Amino acid sequence: QVRLVESGGGSVQAGGSLRLSCDASGDNFSDNVGWFRQAPGKEREGVASICSRWAYYADSVKGRFRILQYKSVKMVVLQMDALKPEDTGIYYCATDLKQCSTFDRWSDSWGQGTQVTVSA
Repeated sequence: QVRLVESGGGSVQAGGSLRLSCDASGDNFSDNVGWFRQAPGKEREGVASICSRWAYYADSVKGRFRILQYKSVKMVVLQMDALKPEDTGIYYCATDLKQCSTFDRWSDSWGQGTQVTVSA
């Protein structure tokens, strides 16, 4: 079983950058990983994923976010640039993606996430 810990969130002004990290421990660290977010009052949505070195991004973050995977240290990073107020939310990582292009997962378990707040 894999345990995930997200970190790196914070409060920034619009146009700023943040770098989120997801550290995994335990066995069965999958090659198919992704980041999700949940804005206040909205459903959780997929943001970025990577499967076999192919990366996928939600339209709302294309060109601004980049997902990086470091298998040797079981870490997944989300580099977020040119942040917008609508990027505000709790960000979660997952390492059990069934299909990266649709952000479908094998399970529905989540870690504690990390809060990102972008002010105008």
